[in-house]
Formats: sequence, structure tokens, C-alpha cells
Amino acid sequence: MPVYSKMNRVILGAGACAAGHAFVSPFMHSSLQVQQASDPVEYKPPSSASGISIAATSVGMVALATRLAFRGARPRSSQKAQMQAETQAFDGWSHCRQHKTELLETVKALTMPGKGILAMDESSGTCGLRLQSVGVENTEENRQKWRQTLLGTKDLGKHCGGAILFTETLYQKTTDGKLMVDLAKENGIIPGIKVDTGLVALVGGKEGENWCRGLDDLKERTTDFYVTGARFAKWRTTVRVKDHSALAVSEAAHGLAQYASICQSSGLVPIIEPEILLDGEHSIDECAETFEEVWSAVFKACADFGVQLEAVLLKPSMVTHGAQSGQSVDPTTVASYTLRALNRVVPPAVPGIMFLSGGQSEIEATLNLNAMNQKPNPWHISFSYARALQNTTLKTYAGKDENIVAAQAKLLARAMANSKAQLGKYDPATADEDATAAEGMYVKGYTY
Repeated sequence: MPVYSKMNRVILGAGACAAGHAFVSPFMHSSLQVQQASDPVEYKPPSSASGISIAATSVGMVALATRLAFRGARPRSSQKAQMQAETQAFDGWSHCRQHKTELLETVKALTMPGKGILAMDESSGTCGLRLQSVGVENTEENRQKWRQTLLGTKDLGKHCGGAILFTETLYQKTTDGKLMVDLAKENGIIPGIKVDTGLVALVGGKEGENWCRGLDDLKERTTDFYVTGARFAKWRTTVRVKDHSALAVSEAAHGLAQYASICQSSGLVPIIEPEILLDGEHSIDECAETFEEVWSAVFKACADFGVQLEAVLLKPSMVTHGAQSGQSVDPTTVASYTLRALNRVVPPAVPGIMFLSGGQSEIEATLNLNAMNQKPNPWHISFSYARALQNTTLKTYAGKDENIVAAQAKLLARAMANSKAQLGKYDPATADEDATAAEGMYVKGYTY
């Protein structure tokens, strides 16, 4: 039985008496009126509504007294536990608590001033197509030599804080038996890993739409990638500008958010990449509208999955006209549209935005990045380029050992140009650019 305090007993008793009086009074006073009809002073009994009002108030007093009584009777240990539970702050890091410090350190290293990311995560098939374009056969040995050339570029880590690798490269060794991961680390480059397993047709979507696979065994794979040396990851999915379905947007957001949460739980910083495709005849305004629609859905999904935004990087496309639109704009316009869209949908908690080049020429990608860094931004605005870093380098290399040093010099020069662009200090008038740097590299329906 609960032990009531003296005050609680008084309140409870008063409330009970008042309640009883309220319900009885209308009838009692009616009786008095009949008995005292000859009384010179007319008596006006309270209305039944007044009685009900008094009763309701009284019942409230009873309820209050009961609550106070039982609260007072609760054991002190129970009270303390409840107070602690109520005041304990929500821990959004619970899914990756053991990796929190390292995740934040990785993000910090990847977003140092002047640094971006080298994307070299092309699949064996796509890498082979690149090599074949310069007359090199697609074999594992040739892919090994090409990737070793990239990661072994001296001082590359001063401009590229990380490199996204394909699975083959993560486990691959150099020609002299050193792990590619160790080669990258020695050069000041943090190894990253592509974890999606490719695009397939989206059932229920519109013709030509895709969704990205790879979630089923992602936890097991990311755990192993972390042990192997990777510290960040990338997942790419795509949405077209015109005639896209709500399902395509929803599926892209869901897949990216779940991937990001799983990666954080395994100690990998997730790069979120919903690429708004350059393919099409759309205008720059239509591109901006789709950009905002998709990114809004992505961040809503990230909130649903408990993704900690302080430990993610974003890899968007730039807001531009469609490749088949026949229109073009200057870097200032691209920067204006892109930054406006980012400011509308990307929370400032996100530390870095690393743009993909999307088939732009090397110079075009650098100029657009430079234009976006002409004034301070809430985020580290930088690059995560593949073709826009590798094109001139690959053509210089051409699969010949005697060209490796010259090819690495081209890569370093391209990385330095983009490093300056990240700082807003790239000047094309003083840049020594190769003719190949102006070549457009758009490929319709491009796949990695």
C-alpha cells in the first residue's frame, strides 16, 4: 500500500468532499426552495451545468492528489533511474560508437585545404576499355602496372588525400610485391573502396531507369575491407533529369542511406553519390530542380537510418545543361546554380562535398571547381575526379615503362591544378595545360 503524505491526504479529502457536494447540491437546493417558499428572500439554486463544472474541477483535484501520492510513494531508486533515463541525451553514434574518433579523423584528413580525392575505382572491364583506348591489352598485369603508376606518383598525397580503389586493387600487390594499400599509405593517400556491385534495371520504374545492388552482404564486406586497410567507401547510383519516376528517387535515397549507415558501423566514411546524369536535352534549370529533389530525399533517408552527417562525404554532379541540349554556360553560372542547390538541401554538418567530373574535360572540371571556391562555403568544396585526372596521364603512359615518369608528372600537374581550384586560386592564364586537357570525355550511359 502506498504511504500518503499529510498534504496528499488533505488534498484528496477536500477533493472528494467537493466532488460529492457538487453532484448533490442541485437537488438539495431544489428541495430547500420548496420548503422555504414563504421566505421573503428568493433563493436561486446553481444550475446543473455549474454543478458539473464544480464536479469536474473536483475530480481533477482528486486525480492530482492521487498522482502526487503515488509519485511520493515510488522508491527513490526508481525515481533516480527514471530521471536519468529522461535526461540522457540521444546518442546518434550508437551504431558506430567504437569507430567515432577514427571516422572523424579520416574525414578531417580528406578535407584538408587544397585536398581532393583520386577516383580510380573503375571495374576490371572499364579499366580495360581505358587501356585498350591507348593500345594496351586488358590483362590483370597491365591493370596492375597502370594502378601502380597512379598510386606511386610522388607527392600525390599533398593534393589527393584519398584514392577510391576497385576491389581487385585493394587486395592487389605491386610488381615488386608490396600491397597497393601500403603503397598508397606511404604516399600520404588514404585507401578507399567502391562497395556497390553495379546498376541493374529498376523493376517498377520507367524504361531505362536503374537501381544499385550490393546491400545484401555489405556488412560482411565492409568489415573485411576495413581490416584490409580501407578507411572510406563509395556507392554510386543514378537518376536522370527528365521523365524520372518517384520510385527511382526513393530507391536511390534508400540504398544510399542504408549503405552509409552500414559503412559507418564498420569504420568506413561513406561517400554518398547519387549522380544526376548529364545524359539528355534538359536545361540547367531542370537539372537544378532534379538535383534538389533527389538530395532532399537522400538526406531524409539518412535521418531515418541514423547516419551521422559529420562522418560522411558527398559526391554530387554539378548542375549543368544536358549533354544533348546544345547549350553551354560559363563556370560562373555553373557555380551559381550548383551552390544555390547545395545551400537549399545540404546541411552544414556535412564536412565535405567532392564533385564528380561527369564527362567534363579536365580543364572544364577544374574551372568549374575554381568558380565554386571564390567565396567561403559551409563545406569543403573539392574534387573526386576519375577521367578528369587520368585522361592526359593515360595517353602519356600508353602502357610503356619508359613513359611512367612522364605520365606521373602529368598526373601530379593535374592534381595540383585542382588543388589550386579547391582553394579558389587556379588561373588558366598561367597554367601550362596540354591540348588533351581540353578534350571532352562525355560517354552516354557511362558505367564504372
